[in-house]
Order: sequence, then C-alpha cells, then structure tokens
Amino acid sequence: MNNEKISITPFYHEDTGTWSYVVTDKATSITAIVDPVLDFDLPSGEASYESADELVQFVKNNNLQFQWVLETHAHADHLTAAPYIKEKLGGKIVIGEGIREVQKHFVDKLNLDVKADGSQFDLLMREGETLPLGESNFKAHPTPGHTNDSMSYEIEGNVFIGDTFFHPDLGTARCDFPGGSAAKLFKSLQFLLSFPDDYKLWLCHDYPEDREAVACTTVAEQKNNVHFKKSGGDPEVYTKIRTERDSTLSVPRLIFPSLQVNIRAGQFPDDESNGRKYLKMPLSIKKS
Repeated sequence: MNNEKISITPFYHEDTGTWSYVVTDKATSITAIVDPVLDFDLPSGEASYESADELVQFVKNNNLQFQWVLETHAHADHLTAAPYIKEKLGGKIVIGEGIREVQKHFVDKLNLDVKADGSQFDLLMREGETLPLGESNFKAHPTPGHTNDSMSYEIEGNVFIGDTFFHPDLGTARCDFPGGSAAKLFKSLQFLLSFPDDYKLWLCHDYPEDREAVACTTVAEQKNNVHFKKSGGDPEVYTKIRTERDSTLSVPRLIFPSLQVNIRAGQFPDDESNGRKYLKMPLSIKKS
C-alpha cells in the first residue's frame, strides 16, 4: 500500500499468523523492515530462512537502501529473523527500552547467561523519539500491556501497533505474560484510538478462520473492536473481559524458544562443548 511519501508491503507468515512489513520512503528508497520472522520447526529444532529470504529478495530486487529492523516487542509466538536480515542487508536492530525488564524476568526464569541491559540491540527507543526514514520519520510510542517493551511506530498516517489491537472481529492482545497488564493495555488502546479515524493501524498478527488474513485496519474500524466495544469504554469492564479471556488461553507453542532467542535480539545461544546449540525448557513437575 502507498501514500504520497511511503510505501508499505505486507508479508504474512501463515505458520505463526504474523505480519511483517517492508516500509520504504519513496523519494530516497530508504527502507525498514518491521517484525521479520524466522521459520522454526519445534519438534525437530530446525531453523530456516525461507520467509526472511522473501523480505531480503524484495529489498534487493527493488534496489532499496536498507536501514532499520524494527521490533514491536520481544515476541513470544515466533522467533525473529532480525540478525539474519542485518547480516544480508546491513542496518540496525531497534526495540523499545522496556526490553530490559523483559530480559530481567526471563534471564531469571530460564537461568540464562544474558545481560539484561538491552545491549544486544543496536538501538533502544524511548517515548517520542524518532528514527529517520529518508524524508520521513518513525515516531516511537510505548504501548505496554501485552508486554513491558511493547512499542508502536508511527509514520505518515500509519502506525505499526504490535500486539495491541488484533483484527476487530478477534479483539485485543493477551495480557497474562510477565509484566503484562490489562489495565495498561486499555490505556494503550485508548491512545491508539486518539489518532485520526483514517490513520492506518498495521497489525502484528491475524488468525482468520473464515476470511482472508488482514494486515491493516483503521482507527475508525478499531472503535468497533469486539473486546473494546463490549467494555463500553470502561477500563474495569475491559480488564475483567481480558483477564477472563486470558485464563482460558494455552501457553504459546513457541514461547520458550522464542523468548530465549528474541531477548538476545535474535541471536542463538553459543555452541556447547559438543559443538551444538541448545534451547531450554523449564520443567514443572506435579506429584500425585
């Protein structure tokens, strides 16, 4: 999709229901990628790069000048391909400064040898900071609730909103991860709805059952979001709806491999003594 200054090309990763985006300043061909996905097969532990290569080839085939990988947060449902994109195209990996809090929790929970200071990323964004994209700029807006590090990026009437709103018929993001808060997410949703009605809100996920996957909604459309509308705009009602819904959800299939990799800016753990890499799975043993 295009406007006068930028073009946005969505890519859908069906296995995880994730949208990635190539965002280009048309005057200069300077480009960013939002939320690239690594292909990962959990039973075999095999990682591959077919989906990331689609993004890389799009950039190369269109002679674009690559500058940024933007992460909306440390995802718990897919592994990021950010370092692969950086290896192939250059550029810098960007995330919100709240990543430090996410790192602290999972370094402790999974007993990881990882610095919880955000240093694995090239740039940590704070509220209101901007990133240049040719003749345009991304503006960073913290939108916590799903996670502490959740960040939305605004550019030329478009906002990449991560896990906040889903498609209006699906509702909103879960808030039962460490650091999550339905009350905080409600405030973030209200903030996103404060943009003009015609602003485009680009989703991180869509999970359609009887329709095609949709990448983009508008502020006006999200005012009819099923969870937000059911709450009647009351934060306490919304928190109750969201909390009850979260209590029925299963743990994401890829949560432990995803978080171990994503809090490292997409890097895998070092090789162990046998020359292989391993990811951890915490055990919870229930005795009869």
